[in-house]
Order: sequence, then structure tokens, then C-alpha cells
Amino acid sequence: MAEERRWYSLRVVSQKEHKIADRLKLEISRSGWSDIVTSVIVPSEKVYKIKNGKKVISERNILPGYLLVEAVPSLFTAEIVKALTDVQDVMHFLPRIKPDPLSTAEVNRLLGKVDESTEQGETMVEPFIAGETIKIIDGPFSGFVGDIIDVNDEKKKVKVIVKIFGRGTEVELNFLQVEKEQ
Repeated sequence: MAEERRWYSLRVVSQKEHKIADRLKLEISRSGWSDIVTSVIVPSEKVYKIKNGKKVISERNILPGYLLVEAVPSLFTAEIVKALTDVQDVMHFLPRIKPDPLSTAEVNRLLGKVDESTEQGETMVEPFIAGETIKIIDGPFSGFVGDIIDVNDEKKKVKVIVKIFGRGTEVELNFLQVEKEQ
């Protein structure tokens, strides 16, 4: 029976996580450790912003400056740990002396957030908030300014009160039809 793999936290130089992950994967395959160190990931989630009426999708790191490394504990020797920490821009495993695997709860929380992000699509970087003033940039009310009274994240819609001829009128618009007032 194969031994259960565990996740370890690896401290790396921030803003270079993807490059470092690629270097580590290369080192692992070059050294023939693919059966011992089975996965290296950058914990991230998809996020989006509305810019000029367009949805701009990007990835945001959940843990800047860290990678998650999956390995078989009994085979994850000091030699392998040293070789991986000698890779450029890698600082150390946590804790520094002998890496301890993360608890199942921690891993589920981190990887769950990654999985949720993949399933649900993306989350908004700067979400709309009730009471906030927005500008309508698309549709029959284009150019009008209004106040948000309700936000529905699942449907990606906002209810807005817009003043038309001096009277407040409730309008429902999707996120792509509005932008935050500067």
C-alpha cells in the first residue's frame, strides 16, 4: 500500500512564485524524485476587475511568498529538502530545521479556496458595496450616476437608485454595465 502524501509549506521570494515553482519541478524531474515529491503549487485564485466596461481576469496569490509542496513523508529526506532549498530564490521550508507537514485542515482550507475559485469562476477584486455611488456605462441609462441599494454576487447584478427627472428610480444592472465612481 502506498504511503499517504502530505503537504509542506515552502518560503520563497515574493512575486516570483510561479518561476520558482517551475524551477523546483525541473529540479525534481531532473533528480528523479517525481515519486517522492509529487506536486508543487502556487496557491492562487482567479479574480476580476471591471475596467472600461470590460471584465479583466487575473490570478491573485492566496499566500504571497509561499509554495505548497506535496511529498511522501518517509522518503522526503534531508538531502531532498536541502536540494530543493538550494534552488534559486527559495528560502526554507517551515519550520526551518526539519519541515513539518501542514495539518489536513490547513491544506483543505487553502486548496479548498483554490478549488472554489476554479468552480465558481472568479471573485471580484474590488466588490460593489450597498450605499456606494456608481456610474452607469452601458445600456439605456448610460451616463447616469446612482447609488447601489443591493448587490447580488451570484447573479453578478446590482440594484441602483437613479434620479430621473428628479425622482429616484430603481434599476437592476449587471456588473459589466456599471463602474465605481472616481
